[in-house]
Amino acid sequence: MSNESTEIQRLPEPVPPLPPPPPVLREPVPAREPQRQLAELPRDELEALADDFGLDPTRYKTTQHLVAALHDRRQLIAGIERDALLEVVRWGRRPVMMNATKEQIAQEIAKIKSMKFAGLSQRGLIALAHLRGVSVKAGDPVPLLIKKLKQKESLFHKIGRARRAAIGSMVSKIIGEEQRPAEYHYLPTQNQDGGGGESSIPPPRPAHSIKEEIEEAGLVGGLTNRIKKSADSYLNQKLDEIESRIDRKLDEIDRRLAEWRDKEIANRIRILKITLWASVIVGVVSLIYAYLKEYVPALLGH
Repeated sequence: MSNESTEIQRLPEPVPPLPPPPPVLREPVPAREPQRQLAELPRDELEALADDFGLDPTRYKTTQHLVAALHDRRQLIAGIERDALLEVVRWGRRPVMMNATKEQIAQEIAKIKSMKFAGLSQRGLIALAHLRGVSVKAGDPVPLLIKKLKQKESLFHKIGRARRAAIGSMVSKIIGEEQRPAEYHYLPTQNQDGGGGESSIPPPRPAHSIKEEIEEAGLVGGLTNRIKKSADSYLNQKLDEIESRIDRKLDEIDRRLAEWRDKEIANRIRILKITLWASVIVGVVSLIYAYLKEYVPALLGH
């Protein structure tokens, strides 16, 4: 026993486990910046995107300058209030979705070339001035904002606008335009307090006449827009007529189905009544037969 205990005492002690290795610290991977994403696009796509945002891509010689300008324009759009952008869209009568982003709204605003600012509030004029590259301040009055916006237009653009306005006036007299197209209906009117009080946004400017459309888009563009609007109005009218006809047909089908259902229910109730009366008659006959079978022989035998 002593030898065994000695051998047991001489056993080596267990080796302690090695400590785990220290964790390797990895630097966080930075997110892809919008500017880096733009830098990966080809030159032609960058120019198309700049044109959508209202920038002149010919002013930027290198791709880096164009990417920086687009990045600055995106930051500028992100800093403008959405309500101000919607006001400008409503004033310019551009079609947008209710869930459109600020950049999508700004791209629609970039297509507005009108220099008649009736219907825009101070907030809308400031937003439009920022998008058109006009340096304005938050406290500038409305007349000063309109003056700065008009000064932004070059002399050649003013001459071209006057020429297009004269052509539009001649075309308007030739076709004898009297009625204006339908009012703008893409966005609902927004109130300042969110309720039914007085609207904080001025009403949109009147619908474009053919003269104004030619003045803004030229002869071909104005006539094309008018034909497109007339075609859209005609199609909408025909679609409304088709929808009303379908509704009438559906109502007639529902009425006939209701009549057939009532007749079917009446027939089933009639069949149930006949079945019930037949069951009652059969039951009565059975009772009479059982009574006669039980008591009539006894009476006769008696």
